[in-house]
Amino acid sequence: MFNKIMKRSQRKLAKSDFDFAYPRSDSGGIVVCHAFRGVAPQNLSQIDAAAATEHPPLGTIENLPMFRDVVSAERQNLFLRKLKICCVHFDLSDTLNMMKEKEIKRQTLIELVDFIQSGSSKITEANQGEMVEMISKNIFRCLPPASHENTGCEKIDPEEDQDPLLDPSWPHLQPVYELLLRYVVSTDTDTKIAKRYIDHFFVSKLLDLFDSVDPREREYLKTILHRIYGKFMVHRPFIRKTINNIFYRFIYETGRHNGIAELLEILGSIINGFALPMKEEHKLFLARVLIPLHKPKALAMYHSQLSYCVTQFVEKDYRLADTIIMGLLKYWPVTNSQKEILFIGELEEVLDGTNTVEFQRCMVPLFRQIAGSINSSQFQVAERALLLWNNEHIVDLISQNRNVILPIIFEAMGKNVQFHWNQAVFSLTLNVRRMFMEMDAELFEECQRQWKERKASFGELEERRELIWRRLAAAAAAGG
Repeated sequence: MFNKIMKRSQRKLAKSDFDFAYPRSDSGGIVVCHAFRGVAPQNLSQIDAAAATEHPPLGTIENLPMFRDVVSAERQNLFLRKLKICCVHFDLSDTLNMMKEKEIKRQTLIELVDFIQSGSSKITEANQGEMVEMISKNIFRCLPPASHENTGCEKIDPEEDQDPLLDPSWPHLQPVYELLLRYVVSTDTDTKIAKRYIDHFFVSKLLDLFDSVDPREREYLKTILHRIYGKFMVHRPFIRKTINNIFYRFIYETGRHNGIAELLEILGSIINGFALPMKEEHKLFLARVLIPLHKPKALAMYHSQLSYCVTQFVEKDYRLADTIIMGLLKYWPVTNSQKEILFIGELEEVLDGTNTVEFQRCMVPLFRQIAGSINSSQFQVAERALLLWNNEHIVDLISQNRNVILPIIFEAMGKNVQFHWNQAVFSLTLNVRRMFMEMDAELFEECQRQWKERKASFGELEERRELIWRRLAAAAAAGG
């Protein structure tokens, strides 16, 4: 019976005038998390809220008339009564208890969204406060734990593909988030009034929710926070500072957070709007936050968003390319080949926006690292490094500075031609060598001569070492 009700309600949702900012996630093959962190309430109001969740007061949940069925003078009072209904909490993981009341609340939330969206009647200031209070009571809650916290097992590798966990309360949370979004974007919403309710505390609690395990919730939060940032200029420095603090905790303390990708996506849009010349605060954000975000093991979960933010800085101010490249070299992965491939890809995007002066400042340490990647026994790393020569701008930079770069990487290419086991890497190496030969045949011959001399010198050194070891072994045998 309940499944039929939920299916019918989903059809009604689809037919209603909801305009979601992001497509709904497909729930196929997704595990629903029923466990929540048990955190002791901080005050009596939280205890009362918990009691209301378990046993809603009798008579508080009832069908109220539709807005269109009452005269305009009564709509604000009806709006308030509907808000009171929506303040009651239910345990939606229990699919058999209080089904009627749960459905009444869900339908009431949808009516509130439609009322805000229609703009048929401007909400009074008092009702705006009550509405934000209702929203707060519904969305600000204890978040589900990570799977290893729930089961007591070891932490799961964040790079492994896992089915996302869905909050069982989503049928009620979704319209609440939609209501908040419609309120924020509405042209009827006066920021001078709304900022009294959507204040720093509210924004801070909203940012805490980005650690939700439910990707649908994070998508809504991303859209809402972006809209708040755009509409409430007074909150902009606070939002940036709070996001920075979340990143600091993630980098230096916890090593886990579910919403890093979404927060970076918001920042990508913010960075895109930075005015020039760039403020020192923004440059410090690049150096102290974005570059260290390359360090965590979970980089693959948010790398595309991080890479976009970093390249935005280069596009805004090409002089920052040197800072970014040296930062990437500082956090270059030593044992994680998949992470190294991501670094090389990001490096290509940064180099694409780099001019000759900035390139020359960092080219020596940069190509020492690239030489190591070219010589990697992990064929994907070597292949990705060699594919840098497919980029015309990078080839142009290399050509202008070939007298410095070719001697650095010549030995790595020579070893690949002689010893690398992968045929694709072997072929790409030959192509790069041919490219250098066409650039400057004389320089190429000189590098080849020097490499042969080094190999011969190294061979002589090895022979001397071998001779010394034989003499030591003979002396030990004679003395024994």
